[in-house]
Amino acid sequence: MTVAPPTDGVLVDRYGRVARDLRVSLTDKCNLRCTYCMPAEGLPWLAGPELLDDDEIVRLIRVAVHQLGVTEVRFTGGEPLIRPGLVGIVSAVAALQPRPRISLTTNGIGLDRLAPTLRTAGLDRVNVSLDTLDAERFTRLTRRPRLADVLAGLAGAAAAGLTPVKINSVLMRGVNDDEAPALLRFALAHGYELRFIEQMPLDAQHGWDRTTMVTADEILAALRAGFDLRPDPVERGAAPAETWLVGGGPARVGVIASVTRPFCGDCDRTRLTADGQVRACLFATEESDLRGALRAGADDAELARRWRTAMWGKRAGHGIDDPTFLQPVRPMSAIGG
Repeated sequence: MTVAPPTDGVLVDRYGRVARDLRVSLTDKCNLRCTYCMPAEGLPWLAGPELLDDDEIVRLIRVAVHQLGVTEVRFTGGEPLIRPGLVGIVSAVAALQPRPRISLTTNGIGLDRLAPTLRTAGLDRVNVSLDTLDAERFTRLTRRPRLADVLAGLAGAAAAGLTPVKINSVLMRGVNDDEAPALLRFALAHGYELRFIEQMPLDAQHGWDRTTMVTADEILAALRAGFDLRPDPVERGAAPAETWLVGGGPARVGVIASVTRPFCGDCDRTRLTADGQVRACLFATEESDLRGALRAGADDAELARRWRTAMWGKRAGHGIDDPTFLQPVRPMSAIGG
């Protein structure tokens, strides 16, 4: 293996992992206040000049696709649906050649109205966050009474053809850990694909406690009490979710066990924050600035070189189980999922 970053080609790190999946945060703002993400009063948002503008976002994605081998782009937030230029950004990325696969992770509020337009612009599919089907519990969790809007967003995405529509659910002990079977029944009834995600130490309050996290083993035990789950024969590859066939298939359910069953060795992701910083890992404590170089007049080749250097320094794993682990200063809402 080379001892210095490659000067051209793909985004490879010192361990031979190749990053082909780009997560792009479009904003750090959100219209919910989920208890495991941010305080009730919200957070100090990035100032306008700090944010990449629409053209800057598209240019950096073009560099990633044309020069760095990225084949999949996922837009995240905060809440990406509140980015005014979202449709235009999607359209511009869909026009790239080669065309990357384009997806969106959202809380679903307003998706019922935007889904047809986003589909026409080139969006391929969506992931929608939904942690509970109980309206009162939803309001306590998110501090907003918007469950009906999220359910409408899911239905609107499916009707617009943004399929497969995936649901991301986080279970918390003593809060919603009894809902795994109900969430799976709901997903099966509507043709959605459900993914449970272990709660990760990415909250703004730095209050994550491993003892309150519902583990993958607990989630699977709860599901197996009511469903026949069989290992998915399809190769997992770099996908974060382990999947199981429900009742022999074709329906599937997945668990993303980032904490108890880390998959760092197969990670293929690189991240770009809303203010133009490259993050080699969701849990990275360092960032590499592309915004400054871009605004100083760097050409595409120089931007690509800086991106390669940033990814070359990626660590072997997130280190959550290491006694020296430090939670990132930025919370999930400012990093992008």
